[in-house]
Amino acid sequence: MNWERLISNKRLGMEDIHTVERDDRSVFLRDYDRVIFSAPFRRLQNKTQVFPLPGSVFVHNRLTHSLEVSCVGRSLGNNIAKHLIERNASLGNTFVPEIGNIVSTACLAHDMGNPPFGHSGEKAISAFFKQGKGGYLEESFKDNMAQWTDIINFEGNANAFRLLAHQFLGRRKGGFAMTYSTLASIVKYPYSSIYAEQKNKFGFFDSEAPIFKKIADELGIIRLSAEGEYLKYVRYPLVYLVEAADDICYLLMDLEDAHKLKLLSTAETKELMMAFIAEDEKQHIEGIISMVSDVNEQVSYLRSKLIGLLIKECTQVFLDNESAIMNGTFCGSLIDNITPRMKEAYKTCAKISFNRIYRSKEVLDVELAGFQIISTLLDIMVNAVMNPENEYSKLLIGRVSSQYEIAATDTYTKILAVLDYISGMTDVYALDVYRKINGNSLPAV
Repeated sequence: MNWERLISNKRLGMEDIHTVERDDRSVFLRDYDRVIFSAPFRRLQNKTQVFPLPGSVFVHNRLTHSLEVSCVGRSLGNNIAKHLIERNASLGNTFVPEIGNIVSTACLAHDMGNPPFGHSGEKAISAFFKQGKGGYLEESFKDNMAQWTDIINFEGNANAFRLLAHQFLGRRKGGFAMTYSTLASIVKYPYSSIYAEQKNKFGFFDSEAPIFKKIADELGIIRLSAEGEYLKYVRYPLVYLVEAADDICYLLMDLEDAHKLKLLSTAETKELMMAFIAEDEKQHIEGIISMVSDVNEQVSYLRSKLIGLLIKECTQVFLDNESAIMNGTFCGSLIDNITPRMKEAYKTCAKISFNRIYRSKEVLDVELAGFQIISTLLDIMVNAVMNPENEYSKLLIGRVSSQYEIAATDTYTKILAVLDYISGMTDVYALDVYRKINGNSLPAV
């Protein structure tokens, strides 16, 4: 792979009118604006990140998380662009200087395909078809198991790619009409669901496989699967930066939120964060912390310090391994390859987060409720699209936006339409629909 080909301003759905102009660098900023001003992005403000949506203490939701990841991603991208140009001055005359904008946009969009109620929503969708009432549909997919594996391994990342690239009914060709480079940066797992195995991870639904192939082939991304086999590629290099930004943010922000919610004491939180700091710097950092008495401000300062340190670490890992990344042989994530002390501190935080945060009663309660809500919505909506002639089905289908292909003739497209509808819901809206369908809430008279 080479940078000149990897960074392209060609837009999906607008290939016929595309012209290569060197003054067209703002095209990547327009990608950013398209995401910011979109309804699916706005809906992230009412989608759970980890903790329940705020009461008296405001914690991160999907929107604030995505904005913060975008900021970190821009810093990582700008760092990489700067060093790449220092290594090869000719790259300054390409679109390489735009890497920061591309990564920033991909970070904004990376969670747009996630259903309500956090990762519990993904699990609920998969479980409904794999273990629940939707299992009877497997017979319909005996001639195309890749489509069935799409459904039983529902993945928010693949759904984000679909949301941005799929032409929904009444919408323009190419979905958001994003640049090829931005779209490629979103696909964390660049292979079909047929390769998902136990991790339930993949990058695109079978319905969008031709789109990803077009993008990957245009950008020169190395293909691992043979012709005629299901698609499997190496990672697009900028994906590593998007992933690193996400890894940095969710760990540190979850710690900060846990401290505000008193799941972790101030002493515990500071100890976990200080483990990232080199011994010869700790006294200086502690001196700065002692200048303020507000414990939340102290934790915020440490968080900001660690973001800077981890950005520097991940930048160096990328640069040290550029050749392996470009030939598709790099293993793991950037975070996996940071210096031993930093990595150990990160692993300790991750372990504490799992045991004290992600398994906390507050988080589990949201997951349990979300599981029940999404399972119920799936049950009634799948039954409705499979039996559209029923009167009750007609009422339910009438609630669904006309952009979703509910009336499709094949089962796969029908089910994806249901998943488009439900995954696009906010937590609040999903709960509202659930209550109304169950007769627990009625419109005001």
